[in-house]
Formats: sequence, structure tokens, C-alpha cells
Amino acid sequence: MPTYIVLLGPPGAGKGTQAEILAERFSLPHISSGDIFRENIKKNTELGVLAQTFMSKGELVPDDLTIAMIKERFSRPDCVRGAILDGFPRTPAQADALEVMLSGFGGKVELVPFFTATDETLIERLAGRWTCRANGHIFHVRFNPPIKEGVCDFDDSPLFQRDDDKAETVIHRIHVYRSQTAPLIEYYRKRGILAEINGSQPIEDVAAQLMGILVK
Repeated sequence: MPTYIVLLGPPGAGKGTQAEILAERFSLPHISSGDIFRENIKKNTELGVLAQTFMSKGELVPDDLTIAMIKERFSRPDCVRGAILDGFPRTPAQADALEVMLSGFGGKVELVPFFTATDETLIERLAGRWTCRANGHIFHVRFNPPIKEGVCDFDDSPLFQRDDDKAETVIHRIHVYRSQTAPLIEYYRKRGILAEINGSQPIEDVAAQLMGILVK
């Protein structure tokens, strides 16, 4: 049976970092809704153009657009054994759609780690991020600064701050998450598969706690 793990938590709580660790540990693809959105935006697909209008304002991409892009991603060969999901689902409607999609692949969501962190921690993590324009390498002014300010260490391309990483947008993103995604937390809690993790801890401690939950 395919293995599907859904990681929940506000933007900046560490879902992406932990998803990469799990993807390597279990040899599964890391499927990030944000990466899928940006892939479609870069390719200028119809769905990508529509998604951009919401992302640039720090708002959640509507369910129908998100589900369509996720469904296409699941159809690719690397997902045959399952996937680590980061940023999807974000609403109960998306969770219902996910159940239907996964049933078609002979699987279901078994466990949902939920990362928590204070707003102050989230803002510090997100508003300090800068991205490489050429290949998307990510740096942070405090936690992972480039050797030369404003320039990528790997390809010498200029760094820029994405619209959704700017301070005012970050604050709005957190507010949107808290208000619109709260019902999803209850959705999985009522099903008895939600596992809360303190995402404010160091990466290694979060990873150890997460692995302890998953390999029980």
C-alpha cells in the first residue's frame, strides 16, 4: 500500500525542511503545493496564471485550482509508492478531495504531523528569506546568509525576496492560515490521526520527534 504523510502547520513552521528529511528517509517524493504553484507560474500555465493572482496577495489559492494541480502531480510515476505532502490539503474540502484521489491509488492518509510555532518565530523565519533568481536556492539573512550579500553562493545570480516572503505579506499569510485552516486541524484531530509537534525547536529535535511518531 502506498505511504502518504500529510504535514500541517503555518507558513514558516518548518514543514518544508522536515518534508525533505522524510522524503530522503522513506525514498518518497516531497510534494509541496507552493512548489507546484511556482512550477505552473514559471511555465505560464492557465492554472499558474490564476494561482499567481492569489499568491501575490498572500491569500490561499482556491480549492479547485489547488486540487487540479495536485491531481496532475499525483499522476506522475515517482508517486507510485506514495508521497510526503507539504501545504496540501489546507481546507476540509481539499482533505475530502485528497481522500478521493488517494483511494484511486489504493492508499489513504495514515498520520498527520501538525507543526506549531509562535507568530514571532514565523515572521522572523519567513521575512528573512531571499531566493536565488536563477535556480531557486534559498538563503536567510540570519540563519543561512549568502557569502556575498545579495548574490547566490551556487550560481552567482542575484537574490530577490518573493512577494509572499515580504514582511507585510507574511503577516497576512499567517492570519489567513490561522483563520482558514483551523477547521482542517479539527478535521484530522477528530479522525484521531493528528500528532502535534513543537516546530519552534531546532531542526534536529523536530526531526527526531517526528521520526519517533512515524516509526512507532
